[in-house]
Amino acid sequence: MQLRYAFRLDPGPGQRVALARAFGCARVVYNDAVAARERARREGAAFPSAGALSRTLITEAKRSPGRQWLSEVSAVILQQALRDVERAYTNYFSSLKGSRQGARVGAPRFKSKRDARQAIRFTANARWKINEAGRLLLPKIGEVKVRWSRTLPSVPSSVTVIRDAAGRYFASFVIETDPDADLARMPEADNLPSVGIDLGLTHFAVLSDGRVIDSPRFLRRAEKKLKKAQRELSRKQKGSKNREKARLRVARAHAQVADARREFHHQLSTQLIRESQAVAVEDLAVTALARTRLGKSVHDAGWAQFLAMLEYKAQRYARVFVKVGRFEPTSQVCSVCGVKDGPKPLHVRTWTCTHCGTVHD
Repeated sequence: MQLRYAFRLDPGPGQRVALARAFGCARVVYNDAVAARERARREGAAFPSAGALSRTLITEAKRSPGRQWLSEVSAVILQQALRDVERAYTNYFSSLKGSRQGARVGAPRFKSKRDARQAIRFTANARWKINEAGRLLLPKIGEVKVRWSRTLPSVPSSVTVIRDAAGRYFASFVIETDPDADLARMPEADNLPSVGIDLGLTHFAVLSDGRVIDSPRFLRRAEKKLKKAQRELSRKQKGSKNREKARLRVARAHAQVADARREFHHQLSTQLIRESQAVAVEDLAVTALARTRLGKSVHDAGWAQFLAMLEYKAQRYARVFVKVGRFEPTSQVCSVCGVKDGPKPLHVRTWTCTHCGTVHD
């Protein structure tokens, strides 16, 4: 299966300027493609093909006075920007027809240089490489220092360079994993138990074997720091350098919370997959729960991210992953004798089976 391996980058001052130029050129080509499609829609004409857009927005644009600076960056990232537009429209039309799974997506929108996330993608034909010193060599950008936290299991097929809202740079490599090597990393599943997981807010998870996983509540613990940083930002004059510094402090504080939550999810999901041959969880309506008065706590728990990790890791390591329907009366049925005890209000946290006397959490 294909996975992404992300590593922190440390570009130099000149490389940051080159990356900013590359982000801007890719964004301009993307916006020009969206504008061409929207113009054709308003005029009732056929959508221009990818080849026509490439010829008009890249090849011919480089010869014009207003777009000649497009030649200062690699042509591959400009072509990838056009492919991103194609994919965005394909997802949009598939969503309209109902043939696309998941939440409905809207039509592609214009990108801004003030967006929190900027990204460019280099494929194999861009001739990027990792040199013997461990640096990432990118065309027209140079050799960028990489903070390697682990080794790549195979040769990457592409790399995406990302700048987040906190001003950090990352290289995201697309890797094809080896199934045999993945299975060798995990114990045999035949003798392992199965586990059921009940996610919650008071406790992050209660397992069917009796283990209780406390909720770290990363956002709640960082609220005081976040409020202070946000208050300082609100007092800075718009457009000033001090406001930009305050904005970065807010973004970095939020990034620390998100990174800590992601690390917790990774460690817990890997542990559960390693110790179990099958994992069962409830199919929660996270989007609906996030609209309630408990929305902040639901977002802080990050259930959707945790379940996504469980699902792909179970697939990667040949474990069984089961989603139990949200309307299944799991809180009403005794798991020992199977007697249905009836519905219970939310304030009932434990109950005793009237048939066999088993106490359930």
